Amino acid sequence: MAQGTVQVTHTGTSRWRRRTGEYASLAAALEAASDGDVLTVAPGTYRENLVVQRAVTLRGPEGSPGSVRIAPVDGVPLTLRASAVVQDLHVEGQDSAAPALLVEDGTPELLDLRIVTRSAAGIEVRGGARPTARRCTVDNPAGVGIAVLDGAGGVFEECEVVAAGQSGVAVRGGGHPRLERCRVHHASGAGLSAMGENSSLEAVGCEVYEIKGSGVQITARATAHLTDCDVHRTTADGVTLDTDAVLTLADCRIHDIPENAVDLRSRSVLTLTRTSVRQFGRNGLSVWDPGTRVDANQCEIFDSTGDYPAVWVSDGATAVLESCRVHDVPDALFVLDRGSRVDVVDSDLSQVRNTAVSVSDGATAQLDDCRIRDAATGAWFRDHGSGGTLSGCTVDGTQTGVIVTKGADPTIERCTVDSPAEAGFYVSAGGRGTFHHCRVTGSGGYGFHVIDGCRATLKKCRTERCSRGGYEFADGGSAPGAGQGPVVEDCTSDESTGLRPPAHETAVQTSSPSPSLLGAVPGQRSTEQEPLVTAPEPVEPARPSKAVLGELDALVGLESVKREVRALTDMIEVGRRRQQAGLKAASARRHLVFTGSPGTGKTTVARLYGEILASLGVLEKGHLVEVSRVDLVGEHIGSTAIRTQEAFDRARGGVLFIDEAYALSPEDSGRDFGREAIDTLVKLMEDHREAVVVIVAGYTAEMERFLTVNPGVASRFSRTITFSDYLPEELLRIVEQQAEEHEYSLAPGASEALLKYFTAIPKGPAFGNGRTARQTFEAMVERHAGRVAQLDEPSTDDLTLLYPEDLPELP
Repeated sequence: MAQGTVQVTHTGTSRWRRRTGEYASLAAALEAASDGDVLTVAPGTYRENLVVQRAVTLRGPEGSPGSVRIAPVDGVPLTLRASAVVQDLHVEGQDSAAPALLVEDGTPELLDLRIVTRSAAGIEVRGGARPTARRCTVDNPAGVGIAVLDGAGGVFEECEVVAAGQSGVAVRGGGHPRLERCRVHHASGAGLSAMGENSSLEAVGCEVYEIKGSGVQITARATAHLTDCDVHRTTADGVTLDTDAVLTLADCRIHDIPENAVDLRSRSVLTLTRTSVRQFGRNGLSVWDPGTRVDANQCEIFDSTGDYPAVWVSDGATAVLESCRVHDVPDALFVLDRGSRVDVVDSDLSQVRNTAVSVSDGATAQLDDCRIRDAATGAWFRDHGSGGTLSGCTVDGTQTGVIVTKGADPTIERCTVDSPAEAGFYVSAGGRGTFHHCRVTGSGGYGFHVIDGCRATLKKCRTERCSRGGYEFADGGSAPGAGQGPVVEDCTSDESTGLRPPAHETAVQTSSPSPSLLGAVPGQRSTEQEPLVTAPEPVEPARPSKAVLGELDALVGLESVKREVRALTDMIEVGRRRQQAGLKAASARRHLVFTGSPGTGKTTVARLYGEILASLGVLEKGHLVEVSRVDLVGEHIGSTAIRTQEAFDRARGGVLFIDEAYALSPEDSGRDFGREAIDTLVKLMEDHREAVVVIVAGYTAEMERFLTVNPGVASRFSRTITFSDYLPEELLRIVEQQAEEHEYSLAPGASEALLKYFTAIPKGPAFGNGRTARQTFEAMVERHAGRVAQLDEPSTDDLTLLYPEDLPELP
């Protein structure tokens, strides 16, 4: 046929068909067309499966967008295998196993297409195809919006995925598309997804939002580069990287994310430049696993809507923040676990409700020339092996500038703490630390406050205008891991010359006798440090296990509890005998969870359990130390860890019983100091597993929530023992025991009346089980006394018999 326009009518009835190049079907026109021909399709619906194998132009009529529908009943509606131009068509797919538009080869141009389908993919690009798509729209609530597979590429400009049942854009098998000024939204999978080695995705000026999943997901050695993109309003993480993924974000904005804004794991690498992260529900940056790394430069992380650290680095991961700002968050930076490291340079951490920098579990943090402002705690090095360096940093407007506890050993040099409410530097509970050329001004408390004989080193430090004194070295008692006190050299203060020298010359040394140096530093003031938990009373020798088990058996009810305790006792006893015989003994974790309502005997059984373990030689004393939230949680930064440590020390050789343990993590109070008590307790249980048995107790549902608060909590407890509510018959038996013990008797009819009473009594939250039974007996005795007191000559029966009318009214 002649070169030119090939027109196609819907009805194919024109008698001029041969002269004008009109064809009755699209397939016939495509068969007749040659490279360069233009096929203009008349309005209508075409139930054909089209395959374009020549470099033709296939378009709808001008001025009538959407008037041509390609809608076969099954299969692929439109397949491109050549560098054709397809324009102004409406493509509809019905086959769930096939794409609506399949590009298999060539460099076709797709212009102003609308793809509405419920199929495997709206647009699928394979093999060597490199299409250019402009202003195309994909609506596919059943599958992927745009899929680029098997080494294919292409450029998508100003395209939109308005709905996807899976990922909005999916790249697999070495695909490498480029997206420019595209929008992807209302996807039920990831917004943008790249997976597999050699798969890559580049996006410039794009927007990803309203996603029921992660906004961007890069996994399994895939790479991606996003520039000037917005990711927001997802239901899962904003950006997810996993398994050797590599992603670069430049000038991007990630916001309105209910979970982690960015989460990366398993050796993934993320580079952020001039990118903002805001309004996130969990972590702004969540970084996990050895080999995983984040490099952030000139970025801003702020305005958290949740209750989690803005930056979380753990399990051996690394993060580098340079010239960044982190503000308006609960906590700014948490780095934990041995091998984890964070380097922060020339950055601002401000408006932090709790701790700006927290370092724990052997992690390392290096901060150079950073500014920390308006935080409860500037930096907290929490435990043994945790350390790093703060160099040239300023800490302004905090409760406490820097805290060092439990064996942590950081180096703090050339740092200034200005206007702390409580202390500039606070060292306790075996903390160490080296402080060089540091300065504290305007403290509401002490400048340097070192207690418990901690072996900190202070060199050439300076304090000014500290309300309680520049330096305080208080010996609050020997803490585990404590040294002989601080080492102090060439430190000065603006305090008056009448202040006392250090109390222990072996603990505090000065390099010069000059009165202007530490000769003016106040000495120890141990009388100001009251212990938070008093020392235990002397413990009597342990009773034989049979005697203790006999007392346990005598308790009313609790049959399942008795079986559990006997099973534990038997395991421990047999293990001890196996060891004596030179055999291996199964290790039985002895920490327990007691769940159940109040008054079901949890404290009593805990006391007996401790005695049993002492009689078997498992515990040194077997005594019971009962505490609750008020005994463990302090009122200010740093005191909770100390209180918990002291309660644990008090229970050494026995049982630490924590009643209503779930109160350490209230559901509706956010991050309070109770979380610190839990974290401290978990570590103590691991470090001193043979010294103390810990039993946590409380209501069943609340204790289930408590066990999920800290990943280490549930793993520390060997089993949960449930204390069921007492039956009415068992409550009656408790009253009978009370009556016998106090030389009373139940008159005829009283037992039946008590059974009816305990059956009818409300079993709400205020019901106390055994406590209620004892209170009922006490109320009967009181009413009996009021009745008998009116008799002139009461008989022995009058003085001892309790009648049904002595029962109190039902509450």
